[in-house]
Amino acid sequence: MSGGEDDETEAPDRIDLHVGGRIRVRRLLLGLKQQALARKLGITFQQVQKYENGANRVSASRISEIAEALGVRVGYFFFDLDDSGDLGTPEETLWQQRIGQTEALDLVRHYYAIPDPRVREHFLELIKAAALANPAAKSAN
Repeated sequence: MSGGEDDETEAPDRIDLHVGGRIRVRRLLLGLKQQALARKLGITFQQVQKYENGANRVSASRISEIAEALGVRVGYFFFDLDDSGDLGTPEETLWQQRIGQTEALDLVRHYYAIPDPRVREHFLELIKAAALANPAAKSAN
């Protein structure tokens, strides 16, 4: 390892990837585009992209600004990391990746925008029934 922290040829650190992923998840849950977050922070959307991809490490002062812009505490970005910085089992990592996908976050955001809890419950039952109709889903349960 001859390069420094800014060496773009090195693979991103797994904690930087995790923090970036948490930034992305929160931004998408709020329905913000990268450009909108960038404007709030006074940076370019490309910089937000690099933070989210783990390509650039987020400084302590910047993570504090991001937390304020996204309405969370700084600790939010480190949620799900144990003391060793481990991201969990491969299965947990897979589920974190799935939950962090744009379509999953969009689904959750719109689901909770449904004001009637009974309608939400019926919608959830519909999704479960559709998933169980898939033979691959039956074997996964």
